[in-house]
Amino acid sequence: MDLGLKDRIAVVAASSKGLGKAVALGLAAEGAKLAICARGEEELRRTAAEIPTEVLAQTVDVTVEAQVRGFVEAVMRKFGRVDICVTNAGGPPAKKFADTSLDDWRSAVDLNFMSTLYFAQSVLPHMKEQRWGRVITISSVAVLQPVDGLILSNAARSAVRGLVKSLSNEYAPYNVLVNNVCPGYTATERLKKLDVHPEAQIPLGRIGTPEEFASLVVFLASERSSYITGVSIPVDGGWTKAL
Repeated sequence: MDLGLKDRIAVVAASSKGLGKAVALGLAAEGAKLAICARGEEELRRTAAEIPTEVLAQTVDVTVEAQVRGFVEAVMRKFGRVDICVTNAGGPPAKKFADTSLDDWRSAVDLNFMSTLYFAQSVLPHMKEQRWGRVITISSVAVLQPVDGLILSNAARSAVRGLVKSLSNEYAPYNVLVNNVCPGYTATERLKKLDVHPEAQIPLGRIGTPEEFASLVVFLASERSSYITGVSIPVDGGWTKAL
């Protein structure tokens, strides 16, 4: 299937490793040109070297609005447009409510909600003007079924889901599609840090791979997803039990 991604310009945040890197490589494999960012310069440079298409790599802290805006401006200067924007950021620490502080909550909102908002503010005017765009947020299955001990993620990422649904309605008339992809337990460094072993809870009986997750994001970024907007889709091997 031709996904229609050749020479599309794709921004992928937090893409030096993990899910973001898998998405960037997946888009590049379909011929998209990439703009990638992360906080760590060395890992970012190594990932950029793996991308087979034209690439812009810039160190960015996605919790800082000026850095996100400057990154998108650099993309516009280099490529002239932004077709696809995949928002992404690491997750807040695992805590129960009684163990959280106000600073924990502010950090979680900055990391998972405000970073998404900054990218949306930066790219949507361009997509609206060109009357084509894809905004895809990477959140968590926690927005569909809260995960015990991850209250910061459960709450902050659920706000992203509400933002996605609202933006999808507002920008649909301009052929700009906005969707949310919700990874479950996936073989990333974050899963190692959480030190959990959930295989028995997953109907497929195994942990997912970043590449399996990326396949859905690549499809949603493509021409073939032209009638899908405003949805939150789990990629979790059946872990989510809600209808």
